[in-house]
Amino acid sequence: MQPLSLTLKGFRGIRDGLGRDVLKLDFERLADGAELVAIAGANGRGKTTVMDNMHPYLTMPSRAAMAGPGGFSYYDHVCLPENEKDLIWAHDGRSYRSQVVIRVNGRRKTEAFLLMLADDGAWKPVVLDDGTVSDGKVDTYTRCVEALCGSADTFFTSVFSAQGKRQLSAYRNAEIKTLLADLLGQEEIRALGQQAGETARLLKAGLAAIRQEQAGLDAEAQRIEGERRRLDGAQARVAQRLAGRQATQAAQESARTRHAQLMAEREQSRGVEARREQLQGECHAVIQAGTQAIDALKAQDQGESQRLERLAQRIAQRVTQERNRGQGLQNQRRECLTVLAGAQAVQRAELHLPLAERVLSLRSAQIGSWRQQVQRLTQCQASERMVQQKLSGVEREAGQAALKAEELARRFGLTGEVPCAGTDLQGQCQLLGDARDAKALIPSAQGTIQRLGREKAAAQQELDALRGRQAELAGAPQALAWAEHRAEFARERASRFARLAAQAGEMARARTTLAGIEQELTELRTDLRAALGPDAVAGQPPVETPEEAAERQQIHAARQAIAAQHEQQAKHYRATLDRLKQALAALPAPYDGQRLIDAQTSMEQAAQSATAAEQAHLGAVRDAEALSALVQQATALAGRQAQVTNRIAKVETELGNWNLFAKCMSNDGLIALAIDDAGPALSGLANDLLLACYGPRFTVSLQTLVETGKGEQKEGFDILVHDGESGESKSVGLMSGGERVWVNECLIRAVALYLAQHTGRRYGALFSDEADGPLDPERKRMFMAMKREVLRLGGYQREFFVSQTPELTAMADAVIDMDLQGRL
Repeated sequence: MQPLSLTLKGFRGIRDGLGRDVLKLDFERLADGAELVAIAGANGRGKTTVMDNMHPYLTMPSRAAMAGPGGFSYYDHVCLPENEKDLIWAHDGRSYRSQVVIRVNGRRKTEAFLLMLADDGAWKPVVLDDGTVSDGKVDTYTRCVEALCGSADTFFTSVFSAQGKRQLSAYRNAEIKTLLADLLGQEEIRALGQQAGETARLLKAGLAAIRQEQAGLDAEAQRIEGERRRLDGAQARVAQRLAGRQATQAAQESARTRHAQLMAEREQSRGVEARREQLQGECHAVIQAGTQAIDALKAQDQGESQRLERLAQRIAQRVTQERNRGQGLQNQRRECLTVLAGAQAVQRAELHLPLAERVLSLRSAQIGSWRQQVQRLTQCQASERMVQQKLSGVEREAGQAALKAEELARRFGLTGEVPCAGTDLQGQCQLLGDARDAKALIPSAQGTIQRLGREKAAAQQELDALRGRQAELAGAPQALAWAEHRAEFARERASRFARLAAQAGEMARARTTLAGIEQELTELRTDLRAALGPDAVAGQPPVETPEEAAERQQIHAARQAIAAQHEQQAKHYRATLDRLKQALAALPAPYDGQRLIDAQTSMEQAAQSATAAEQAHLGAVRDAEALSALVQQATALAGRQAQVTNRIAKVETELGNWNLFAKCMSNDGLIALAIDDAGPALSGLANDLLLACYGPRFTVSLQTLVETGKGEQKEGFDILVHDGESGESKSVGLMSGGERVWVNECLIRAVALYLAQHTGRRYGALFSDEADGPLDPERKRMFMAMKREVLRLGGYQREFFVSQTPELTAMADAVIDMDLQGRL
């Protein structure tokens, strides 16, 4: 995998570091055949953001909280409503394009497309052998990328060293074995182990269901046994309940006879009760009629009272309306007088408005003139920066040309020092031929130096001219600010005059309105004197009109008539009620119904006792029948329990077999044996890198068996480092920080070399982000030598790296300067 170009839109790291929403990098042009490419710049310039997006996987490894799905989200690292990552990369001789669109406007959504450059020059979606098409969904994109480049864990462990990445010594046993299994191509064995584990899981779930069924059968057997114990003696209880039922039926018949006798006595007294009820009904009717008549008279009297209240309200409302009208006219008069108070200011504004507008126009023209001078000053400053950049490039190229000329002169100077000069061997001497070739190239190098000198002088002259123009225009920004201040003052004065002049029409309308209000007030005062009389002025109650006085007299007369009718009706109904009460007192005493109620209660209690005895007898019969059925259920249940026990034994046997097979196919089985076989190869590659770059002091070995506290061996993983100077061996986790980084980077690059040499999974580029931090200056230079050795051994095209050490950046073949990208 080799990145060719990268476009980032809306990433926070780029915006915060460079002040740009979009960054485009052409790695083919910037690298230009270099092996070691440094990404340089000050802290916070977005170097890590660029590095984290130079691969096709959907993650930024230095920002991920944890490995795997859910450990990273693009939404925390973008800032625009629609953001985009566009990466063009090459792999196995083909060109691919990764387009990732992250939308955060409203509902969050991420779309990812993987395209391949077809033979006709068009980008087409990638289609895998199993029919998977990159259709914009994240899961299909991930499957396509991993089918081309391998798993993300292997990629970020072997060829991509992210900032803050965990060292191999921090990996747990299961994690390192999963990684090594992927390196060794043990996916098929691991898949078989996973399938066996799934089968064992299903068998375990089925066994739990069968055991649950067995527990249900046991519970059912216990229930049946409990029911059998509860129903013991059911046949004897049937005869006992039958005798009790016959006794309660005899008591029920006796209660019925007593109740019939009392019912006959009540029929005999029914005529007297009918007369009593008739007289009581007449009393109730008289009371009800009297109440209704009196209520009707009260309602009439209340109606007349309400008429009197409404009359008073109308009088008060009439007077209030007239007074409110007068008050409203007074308020309108005061408003008109308030508006007319500013008439002098409005006239003055109408007079000065044209002059204020002319002043504003002249000062706006001055602003335009000064803005043109400020724009010319900005153009001169931009041209000066471009000329300075051009001058720096010429000086750098001149330095390189001077070094090349000195090298050619040195090589040409060897012509007289070569021992074979003037002999028969001088035609075959390569050193002498190289010196003669240098003689032919010396004029060209000197010409280049002269040309660059002329270009530098011309650039210096152009720079001096630009600086002179800047000095002439230096005061333009201050003059523009003063002109804008004066124009703003003129604009505010013209606006104030315009607002006042616009009120002239309102003044005319206020004068007309004031004249109408004065006329209405005069008419209203005349009407109030005519309606209220002279007493109203002194605060006395208002005088009633003739119609209102007549209505008041009519109401008083109606209320007096209602009071007389109320007294007459009360005397009539009181005499009728006294006569009916005398007739009721002459009737004999009423029949005692309590005896009938007691007899009814006794009869109902006897019926309830008979029903209970009947139910008890039926319950005893049902218990006897249930006991017979329980005996049959217990026999059938014993046969089912035997069958379930046999099934449990068979499933337990199969479960043990599948668990054993899954163990053999797991990381601790055949995969562990394969890792043991590959351990020496990985250790050998790491030791070769340590020897080539750092000398023979340290050698490493991979341990897949570790010793427990009891001295026993168990499956595990550890990196053992042997120190040639002290003769001791210790775990890499016990080494110093710098030594641990040293060994860890060699191991990681050994994994990458193993991938390239043994599995056929080859990547075109390596990536490293600030991995040299804990190293001392000498080890940093060795660190760069290790990088070149890895490129040579693995056949990689280049490595992109980020370092905060200027010496290491200077040792790179090409530099991508993020500070320069921010100024472009």
